Amino acid sequence: MRRNLLPTYALLVLGLLTDFHAAGAASGKSSASVAIEEFSYLDTSGEPVDQTAAHDRRLQAFMAGLRRDVAAEKGFELVPAAQAEAAFRVVGGVQKTSTLVQWAKAAVIDARANKILMEKLYTFRGDNDEAWRRAEAFVSREIRAALAAAAAPAPVALAVFDFELEDTTAATAAGLAPSDAAHLAEVTQGVREVLEQSGRYRMVDVGSADATAVKTRALRDCGGCDAAVAKKLGADQSLIGVVRRVSRTEYTIGFQVRDAGTGDVVSRGDSGLRMGADYSWKRGAVRLVGDRLIESQSPH
Repeated sequence: MRRNLLPTYALLVLGLLTDFHAAGAASGKSSASVAIEEFSYLDTSGEPVDQTAAHDRRLQAFMAGLRRDVAAEKGFELVPAAQAEAAFRVVGGVQKTSTLVQWAKAAVIDARANKILMEKLYTFRGDNDEAWRRAEAFVSREIRAALAAAAAPAPVALAVFDFELEDTTAATAAGLAPSDAAHLAEVTQGVREVLEQSGRYRMVDVGSADATAVKTRALRDCGGCDAAVAKKLGADQSLIGVVRRVSRTEYTIGFQVRDAGTGDVVSRGDSGLRMGADYSWKRGAVRLVGDRLIESQSPH
C-alpha cells in the first residue's frame, strides 16, 4: 500500500502554524521578509538502484533556484529559514512515486496572520536535471504569484458620488437640463472605471445613499458630509467631483477625496484651466483624476 504523501511536509506546515505565529505577528517589520524551508524528499518508487546522491543534488539545485527567484522579486527580502520573525514562510516536499512520475507539494504561509495562503500539489514527469529545472521554474512562479498577491495592499473601498454641476452662466431654477445630466453621468462612470482599473480602488455602490445632499446633488456645499455618507455605505474614502461651467463652451473640473472615518481631505485636484464644451467633460475629468489621484500615488 502506498505511503501517505509527504508526511514530513504536513507536520512541518502544522508546526509552522503554531510555532511561528507569535513571532511573525509581533515583529512589526514593514518589509515583506520570506523564509524558505528546505523541502523534504521521499522516494516510494521502489526502484532497485539507490539514487540518493542524485536526488540530494537535484533537490539542492531546486532549492537554490527557488531562493534565487524569490530573492530577485522586488519588494521581498529573503531571510534564513531559522529566522522566526519572517512575515512569510514557504515549505514543501517532493515525492517520487514511480520511475517517471514525481509529486511536489508547496505551501505559502502568512506567519503574521497564522494562515496558509497557498497550498498546491504538482505532478511532473521525469527524474533528470532538466525535469527538475522545469519543475522548479513552474513551482517558483506559483509561489511568487502567491507572495505578490499577499503582499499587495488591499484596494481602498471608495464611494464615488455623482459629479455635480456648478453653473455660473445663468440661473438654474429650471433644474438640471437632460443633456447636462447625461454628460455628468458619463463623467461619473468614466471616473469610476479609471479608478477601478488602477487596482488601487474598489468601487462602493452609492445607489442606496439617502442623504439630502446626495439626492439634490449638493455634496459640494455640505461641509464634508460626504465622508459620513460614505462611511455609512461601508467605504474607506469618499470622492465628490464638480464641473464648473464658465460659459457655454468653457468649463473647469475639480474633485476632492475625504477619509470616511475622520473626514479629513486626503487628496484634491482642480483643472485650473478653461477647457472645451460639454461633450469633453468626461475626457477632462478622467485625465484630471488619472494625473492627480492615480499617477501621484504610483511608486517611483
